[in-house]
Amino acid sequence: LFAAIMVATGTFISSFWILSANSWMQTPAGTELRDGVFYVTSWSEAIFNPSFPYRFAHMALASFLTGGFVVAGVSAWYLLRGREVEANKKALSMCLWLLLFIAPAQAVLGDFHGLNTLEHQPTKVAAMEGNWETSRNVPLLLFAIPDQENQRNLFEIGIPSLASFILTHEWDGEVPGVSAVPVDEQPPVAIVFWSFRIMVGIGLLMIAFAVTGLVLRAGGRYWRTNWFLQGMRFMSIAPFFAVLTGWFVTEVGRAPWL
Repeated sequence: LFAAIMVATGTFISSFWILSANSWMQTPAGTELRDGVFYVTSWSEAIFNPSFPYRFAHMALASFLTGGFVVAGVSAWYLLRGREVEANKKALSMCLWLLLFIAPAQAVLGDFHGLNTLEHQPTKVAAMEGNWETSRNVPLLLFAIPDQENQRNLFEIGIPSLASFILTHEWDGEVPGVSAVPVDEQPPVAIVFWSFRIMVGIGLLMIAFAVTGLVLRAGGRYWRTNWFLQGMRFMSIAPFFAVLTGWFVTEVGRAPWL
């Protein structure tokens, strides 16, 4: 137990500095540029730059989600085979309680992170939404084929005004467009657009499985329902894809400023 706590603590300390440095590259603060070189003018502002708190919290919850689904998936695999039933019932139960709280919390935190990104990196948000022209009443695109060469989408399926509401909390809120910046300063929209949707889609699946686990607790069905256990097995790899696509959005979305 002591070793596990030390590893977890060390990992979080390490992630603090890694994510602080990465966040500074997203939202620089506490520095000044002289002769092509950045000089730190305030270490506290540089470390706790505008996007760092959101990115650090978002990644911390992502690590708990990943660990929770991996342990739940392994436990489900053992339960399907009738091995170490009592131990794996407890492990699955504990993970499902954890996931029930942190999966929705991650969605809420993601909303705050998105608002922060809208303020500091509007072009990234425009690419995430596949929105080419700055406008109001922007739909939430469920499907689109971004055509960067012609600065438009070839095909769209969307929910009217929902992107405006999610990003600004107003139905007629203004959403920035990719075309607001020169073409040579735009990120690869298709990668950012689809990576974001994969990440969000997996996040919604996580919430769905966590809530389903709560429903199946009635009568102790959560560890005896084969389709649910099979689903948890496959969900054990889902967080890795969510984390990867999330980082695709983060890093590709700030192109060409790499």
